[in-house]
Amino acid sequence: MPLRPVSTSRSIAARLAIRAAAIALLALPLGACSLFGEEDVLYKAQPTDPADLLYNQGLVAMNGHDYTKAAKRFEQVDREYPQTEWSKKAILMTAYTNYQGAKYDDAITAAQRYITLYPQSPDAAYAAYLYASSNYAQIPDVTRDQQRTLKALDAFQEIVKRWPTSEYADDAKFKIQVTRDQLAGKEMEIGRFYLNQNNPTAAVNRFKVVVAQFQQTRHIEEALSRLAECYMALGVPSEAQTATAILGHNYPDSQWYKDAYALVKSNGLEPREDEGSWISKTFRGVITM
Repeated sequence: MPLRPVSTSRSIAARLAIRAAAIALLALPLGACSLFGEEDVLYKAQPTDPADLLYNQGLVAMNGHDYTKAAKRFEQVDREYPQTEWSKKAILMTAYTNYQGAKYDDAITAAQRYITLYPQSPDAAYAAYLYASSNYAQIPDVTRDQQRTLKALDAFQEIVKRWPTSEYADDAKFKIQVTRDQLAGKEMEIGRFYLNQNNPTAAVNRFKVVVAQFQQTRHIEEALSRLAECYMALGVPSEAQTATAILGHNYPDSQWYKDAYALVKSNGLEPREDEGSWISKTFRGVITM
């Protein structure tokens, strides 16, 4: 799993909660307040109940951390009073309460629906952030498929692109780096597997992806060192020398550089960059793999 600093996670939870509270307050005047404490009324909504009563019941359940029942009330508001201000707010609250209740796929569905129906709304960025965060919360270990990671990455990139000045942009930028690091880690995990299976050709293809697409992640040093290892095994010493030279130039104190340097030296060679190499061109921005 990607690293998630505690301070960052807490600030996200606070930001989501504050925005949800603001959305609730921005709705039409709430009614039926005298019924808030009546459990039999709260959880036995009828099809003919007015929107404000249903919405209030959702808020009460949410404030009591009963997110499942809260989501049901907000969904009922949306279903029975479509295309109203109540419905508009209820869709967002459905996304939020499902997110809080760890029902991330349901949160994703509601957030997507809000963005589709109200793309120009001031709360569209919030819905997009709930969508991205719900995918992010489901990022698996690097040994598993990373489709969720890709979806989270795309969603956070969309936030930065469409709402660069929003309160969610900075955290989205941080999460972009985290998801990219996760994707690079997946490529490294597969590359190491092929290397352990004595298949350096297949391993090179994986380490290439890290060098070409994920240079700003923590995996780049190992990727270059592994490329040196693979190319020596394949009998392509010039590429191994190039990988080692670039590794030494950018990360001279890295243990991965020391390992790569020892490898090429043991074969009577010195690190030397071949500017015609794909590795050199990629680092100079001449080509993108």
